[in-house]
Amino acid sequence: MAMSAALNTGSHSRNGFRYSDEENGDFNQQQWQHNDDQALSAAGSVANEDFEGPKAYYSNPRKRKDERSLTSNDQGEDDYLLAESRQPLWRKVPISSSLINPYRIVIIMRLIILVFFFHLRITTPVHDALALWIISVVCEIWLALSWLVDQIPKWFPITRETYLERLSIRFEREGEPNLLSPVDIFVTTADPLKEPPIITANTVLSVLSVDYPVVKVSCYVSDDSASMLLFDTLLETAEFARIWVPFCNKYNIEPRAPEFYFSQKLDYLKDKVHPTFVKDRRAMKREYEEFKVKINVLVAKAQKKPEEGWVMQDGNPWPGNNIDDHPGMIQVCLGSAGALDIEGKELPRLVYVSREKRPGYQHHSKAGASNALVRVSAVLSNAPFALNLDCDQYINNSKVLREAMCFLMDPQIGKKFCYVQFPRRFDGIDCNDRYANHNTVFFDINMKCLDGIQGPMYVGTGCVFNRQALYGREPPSDKRPKMKSCSWPSCCSCCSGDSQSSSDDDETDQELEDFDEDEEEELPFMSLKSLEKRFGQSPVFISSALIEDGGLPKGTDAQLLIKEAIHVISCDYEEKTEWGREQIGWLYGSVTEDLLTGFNMHCRGWKSVYCMPKKAAFKGSAPINLSDRLHQVLKWASGSTEIFFSGYCPLWYGYGGKLKWLQRLAYTNSVVYPFTSIPLLIYCAIPAVCLLTGKFIIPTLSNLASIWLMALFISIILTCVLELRWSGVSIQDWWRNEQFWVIGGVSAHFFAVFQGLLKVGGVHTNFNVRAKSANDTAFGQLYLFKWTTLLIPPTSLVILNMVGIVAGISDAINNGYDSWGPFFGKLFFSLWVIVHLYPFLKGLMGRQNRTPTIVVLWSILLAIIFSMIWVRIDIFLPKQTGPALKQCGIRC
Repeated sequence: MAMSAALNTGSHSRNGFRYSDEENGDFNQQQWQHNDDQALSAAGSVANEDFEGPKAYYSNPRKRKDERSLTSNDQGEDDYLLAESRQPLWRKVPISSSLINPYRIVIIMRLIILVFFFHLRITTPVHDALALWIISVVCEIWLALSWLVDQIPKWFPITRETYLERLSIRFEREGEPNLLSPVDIFVTTADPLKEPPIITANTVLSVLSVDYPVVKVSCYVSDDSASMLLFDTLLETAEFARIWVPFCNKYNIEPRAPEFYFSQKLDYLKDKVHPTFVKDRRAMKREYEEFKVKINVLVAKAQKKPEEGWVMQDGNPWPGNNIDDHPGMIQVCLGSAGALDIEGKELPRLVYVSREKRPGYQHHSKAGASNALVRVSAVLSNAPFALNLDCDQYINNSKVLREAMCFLMDPQIGKKFCYVQFPRRFDGIDCNDRYANHNTVFFDINMKCLDGIQGPMYVGTGCVFNRQALYGREPPSDKRPKMKSCSWPSCCSCCSGDSQSSSDDDETDQELEDFDEDEEEELPFMSLKSLEKRFGQSPVFISSALIEDGGLPKGTDAQLLIKEAIHVISCDYEEKTEWGREQIGWLYGSVTEDLLTGFNMHCRGWKSVYCMPKKAAFKGSAPINLSDRLHQVLKWASGSTEIFFSGYCPLWYGYGGKLKWLQRLAYTNSVVYPFTSIPLLIYCAIPAVCLLTGKFIIPTLSNLASIWLMALFISIILTCVLELRWSGVSIQDWWRNEQFWVIGGVSAHFFAVFQGLLKVGGVHTNFNVRAKSANDTAFGQLYLFKWTTLLIPPTSLVILNMVGIVAGISDAINNGYDSWGPFFGKLFFSLWVIVHLYPFLKGLMGRQNRTPTIVVLWSILLAIIFSMIWVRIDIFLPKQTGPALKQCGIRC
C-alpha cells in the first residue's frame, strides 16, 4: 500500500517521518511556532485598568451639534464597555423555590412513608410463603436504600449562565494582544476499523475550525493502534482543513463538522446574507465529497494488509506494522512554518501521536493514551487548559472553548476549578430513544444536582481540564500565600540541566523557608529527585509542568522538543513514577478511568463546573442496537465494580481530605449501583414464582396496610412528577430511563458484578472497543441483532413471567371466583416486569418482527422447563384438601 509519510506544511509535499528508533530520519525540520505572548493568569484582574473599547467617530461638517452628540455617545459606549468588562463572566441560577421546595417536601414524606411501610411489612409475615416473604422484604429494603442514596445528593440543583460578550471585552481588546488562554485538545482513537476514519476526520475538522484564536489551539490525535490508515487520514484532513476552516469562519458555519453540517435538513440559507454563500457552499460540498472518496479509498486498501507489511511512499516500512511492538511516532501535520489556509491565514496545530508499545509492558488503554498526550502537549505547546474528546464526539458549538474560559479564566475563583464538564448529546438515535441512549435523566438531573455540591463527575469526554489539576497539585487556598513565581524559573533551570549560581540556590531556599511546615507539605515541587520520581526523567517536561500559566521555557529548540516528546511517550517512561497511580494524570485501575480521575480531584479539594449552553457543545454517536448498548453499560458497570473492590472506593478512600459528604454519597452510589442488580433480578422473578406456586409475598391487606401501600405509590408518582417539573426532562425520557434501568440491571449490571468478583479472584476480562456508526443508513443498526450472553437473564425473565401469567389464569379458572382477587395482585407485579422489559422485547424481535432462531429456541426451552415445574407443583403433587387415594382407590 503506497502511503505518504509526512506533510511538509510549507511546500505542501510529503516526504518524511520521525519515530524513536530513527536517529537520522528524514524529518521535516520546520521550526515549531511558539507564541511568546504570556497567557493571562486566571487569577488576574482588570478591574483597576482603564479599558478603551473600539471607538467610532462620525463627522458631518454641516451639523456640529450632531458631531458633539456622537462624541458623547462614543464616550457613553466606552463607559458601558468599561462597566461590562468588570462584570462577572458567569453566574449561578438556582432553581426556583416554588419548584424545588415541593420536591424536597415530597422526598421527606416518601422517606417517612417508607419507614412505616417497612414496619408493616416486617411485622406481618406471610407464614404460608415464608421464604418468598423474607426474600422479598430483603430486596425491597435494598432497593429503598438504593433510592435513598441516589436521592439525597439531589437536594441542591443549580444551573449556570455564561457571558461570552464580557469575556471578549475583557480579554480580546482591539489593538492589543489576545489574552485568551491557549487550549490543547486531545482526540483519542483505538481502532480505525471499528471507529471509522471519516468520523475521526470530522471531529478533527470541528476542532481546527473552532471559534478561538488559531495560535492558541493545538489538536493532538492519539492513535493507539499505530494505524497507517489513520495517519494518512490525518494528512488528508490537514489538506482539506485549508479550505474548510476559512469557509466556516467566513460564513459562521454551525456545526463545523462537514458530515453533520451537510446532512442537516434545516434551511441552510437562514441568516445567511453573503451573496456568494450558495456558490461557495456548493463548491465546498463537492470538495467534501471528493475528500470522502479519498478516505474511502484508504479504508478499502487497509482491509487487506500485505504480507510484508505496509510501506510508506519513500520505500521505508511503516513503523507500526506490529500493533503490539512498535516505536513511538509523532508527526506535525499542521502548525509548522507555512501551515496556511487558502487565504494565507494561519491554521491551528495538528499533531499525530502514537505512543510506543512493547511486549511485557502494561499500557493501560485509554487512560495511558491520555497521559501520553498530556506529556506530549506539555513538551510541544503546554497550554494551561486541555480539552479531551473521543474520536466520535465532534464540536457542535464552535464557541465551546469560550464557554469554558468563562469559568476557568474567572479572576476570582477560576483557579479553584479542576475541570468544566459539558453534557453528552448524540446524533443518529431513533425518535423514541428505545434504549435510553440520550441518558437525559443523568445529564439533565443528576449532574445539575452535583453541580450544587462540589461539581459534576467527569464522564470521559467533552471536558476542559486545568492542567495543574492533572499534575496532582492542590487547589489554591485563600489562607495560604501563593507560591512566588520567581522560585519556579530557578527550579526550571535546574531541571533543564543548566548550572546555577549559589546565590540562586540561596534565594530559592530562602523563598521556601517563607512557608510554614504545613505549607511545605503541600508543595509538590521541592527537588529534582522528587520531581523525577513524580513526573519521570524528562527535564523539558518537568520545566513545562512548573510553569503554572502555560507556555514553553524560553530558548527551547524545536528539534529538542520533538526528541523529548518522543521520549515521554516511550513505554517505560512511567516506570517508577506516579503517573496514573496516585494523583498524576488519568488514574489507572479501572476501565472507567474518568470516574476515578474526577473522584480523586474532588478528594483533593478541587471543584468542577457543569456547563450547559443552549446550543449543545458536543455531539457524538451512540450504540443504537440492543447488544452494543448493553455492552456499553457493561463497561461502565464493570468499571464501577473495579473501583468498589479497589483502594479508591469512596466508602473508605479520601477521609480527612476535602471531599464533601454529599459528594462522597454520590460517588458511593456510582460504584455501588451494579450490586442492586442482584435484588432487582430476584424481585423481577418473584411475581412469576408467585403465579406458578399460588403463593404471594403480601398477606391479606388490612385497611391500614392498604392506606400505607397507596400512600407509597402516590409518593413515588409525586416525586417523579415534581422532579420532571423542575428539571425540564420530558416524561418519555424519564420513562425510557426507568425501563432501561431494569433492562441493564438484570443483564449488564449483574454480569459486571460477576466479572468484578472474578477479577478479585485473579481472573481478568477484557473490554472491546464498540464499533461506531458512519451513518450509512438512518437507524440501520437499530434492528441489528447480535447474540450475547447478556441477553439470557432478561429473556428468561420475560418468558418466566409470561408462563406465570398463563399458569395464574388457568389456576384462577379452576379454583373459582374467590381466586381472582389474589390473582390480579400477582398479575399487577408480573405485568410491571414485562412493561419495563418491553424495549428489550422489541430489540429481540428485530426488523419486521423477525425473531432470531436462537431466541425462539431459547424461549421454547425455558417455556417447557417452567411449564413442567408448574405442572409438577400443582398437579402431580397430592393436595391436602383433595381426596385420600387410599380410601378412594381406583374404582372410586
